[in-house]
Amino acid sequence: MNPPAPLPRRGAPWAVALVAALALWLIWMLAPLLPGWASDWPKAAIVPAARWIGATVKWLTNEAALGPVAFSDLTRAIAALIDAPYRIVLSALSTGFLDGRGSTARMILPPFAWVAVVGVFALLGHRFGGWRLALLQILCLGFVAVFGQWESAMVTLASILVAVPLGVAGGVLIGIAAWRRAWIDRAIAPVLDLMQTMPVFAYLVPILILFGFGPTAAVVATLIYAMPPMTRITTLALRRVAPEIQDLGRMVGCTERQMVWRVLVPAAREALMVGVNQVIMLSLNMVIIASMIGAGGLGFDVLAALRRLDFGAGLEAGFAIVALAIALDRLSQAAAHGPAAPGAGRSYTLAALALVIGAGVAGLMLPGVQSYPEALRLSTGAFWSDAMAWINVNYFDTLEAIKNAALVHLLVPVKRFMLGLPWLGVAVGLGLLGWRLGGARLGVLAGVLTALIAATGQWEKAMTTVYLCGVSTLVAMALGVPLGIAVAGREALWRPVRAVIDTLQTLPSFVYLMPAVMLFRVGDFTAMLAVVAYAVAPAIRYTVLGLQGVDPRLIEAGRAMGCTPAQILTRIRLRLAFPEILLGLNQTIMFALSMLVITALVGTRDLGQEVYIALTKADPGRGLVAGLAVAFIAIVADRLIQAGARGARARLGLGAGGGA
Repeated sequence: MNPPAPLPRRGAPWAVALVAALALWLIWMLAPLLPGWASDWPKAAIVPAARWIGATVKWLTNEAALGPVAFSDLTRAIAALIDAPYRIVLSALSTGFLDGRGSTARMILPPFAWVAVVGVFALLGHRFGGWRLALLQILCLGFVAVFGQWESAMVTLASILVAVPLGVAGGVLIGIAAWRRAWIDRAIAPVLDLMQTMPVFAYLVPILILFGFGPTAAVVATLIYAMPPMTRITTLALRRVAPEIQDLGRMVGCTERQMVWRVLVPAAREALMVGVNQVIMLSLNMVIIASMIGAGGLGFDVLAALRRLDFGAGLEAGFAIVALAIALDRLSQAAAHGPAAPGAGRSYTLAALALVIGAGVAGLMLPGVQSYPEALRLSTGAFWSDAMAWINVNYFDTLEAIKNAALVHLLVPVKRFMLGLPWLGVAVGLGLLGWRLGGARLGVLAGVLTALIAATGQWEKAMTTVYLCGVSTLVAMALGVPLGIAVAGREALWRPVRAVIDTLQTLPSFVYLMPAVMLFRVGDFTAMLAVVAYAVAPAIRYTVLGLQGVDPRLIEAGRAMGCTPAQILTRIRLRLAFPEILLGLNQTIMFALSMLVITALVGTRDLGQEVYIALTKADPGRGLVAGLAVAFIAIVADRLIQAGARGARARLGLGAGGGA
């Protein structure tokens, strides 16, 4: 048995954070002494990146060609290739198979009966997870049907069933290429970073211009958003395959292609299925944004409810997305560990075909089999809307007092402080912090990306974004860390809390805006509340993960030395869990930044609003420049915190694990 890791030096993890805070205050104090160009980037020297990007998109649309084929024709051909399977799946699940278009269309075959769809999901659940998973599939899809969300859910499911295979296939192929060639891995790493950190709104305009308005463009946007995790996981999974397995493949004479597809990919199957699960979840996170460019489905229902401020309808549609996410998530997780009944795939396939055909025939005679009876549908929308109205009427003065106190004593002072920071001081300060945490390369990256934000004329809006993100992150951590500490050692408490935060992470981000706007109107405080509600989940999850991972022998050693429970918590458990809590901070910042673009709808004046304005004006250059600024903020924060977490793990003797 290995001996427990030694206890770390006290106070080391907080030293860098304290020095950084003091340096930030010093920069703010010295700002009036700096020359004007060091505080505000000169307007004459602003890089016209928006104009360059706009001209490039226009050139791609009107003039660019690959040999005899115009680039715009190529993108439209890709759109047609994606649209063909989408139309087939949509016909099977929602519209039925039609002859003709528009009002003259005649239905040849109806869509799959709701009973058949539920039954097929139950069969899949039984194959991969037994009766418990089959029952969960029935409950999730039954919830969708009972609450009147079936038609919209099938439109959303059609998009998912097309986007996920494309995202998985693309991610696996790119991941294999990156595993084979180190230069490809290095080349795509910054591209994947931008794909994961740039707001989706920022690249909707170029997608619409190149691929047209409609579900196909929504699938393309979903692929850009959901493919990077699959790519990274594929590369990592192939690298972690045991050398003995590769040696065995060479011994039996496998070619390079056989080695990949018959040896390495099957050996990495479980890790690859984790990537599939991530693609599914990220695709579901896209359904509302995709609805803004013609995807329809549950996302459109949530968006329409937000425009009407109909909290009840939006919540029901949001929970339908959650139910669909739970069904697909549990199914993909169970598939990652292999089928419960090996060799029975043909039996399940025949049973599913029989169920689809039988339900289709029965539906011709019994309408309740084909479509869930409207008389049996339930709705709680009116209850939730009335509850919001009751809170508004009875607690308006209290809510206004809370909002005004937060604005006067927290938000406005922090905003003024951030807007008063000179770009040069911040760039140099972050560069030095990066050098201290991760070396010269990280220092240069942090300093250059910060300077680029100023050089493109986005400094003021970027500081507003950082202020809102920073305050929201601190509030989320202040709520999430203590809650994580409270439930980490109590499984009876952690189980329901985990269910709640799982729901929070799958609930569409737009849903958080409705109650915040209805109770507090528009403004920064409303945006902060929505961001905190969306971003608190990783703060809780990573705190619990860190505390549960502490070596029990160290805790026993602390008790043997006479430590009180408070001392064990503060001097052993929290200090050893600090690297994971740092990674939780990292994820909280990423969640907050992604939500801030959504909160542009409630009146914030930051980079998110700039992205949204660019979308409404169809200005690809303006949107991409603002989106790149958000991505640069996210990349700098991610790299600095990751470096801090690695340093903390090294000081604590915990090794190099713990990636985000």
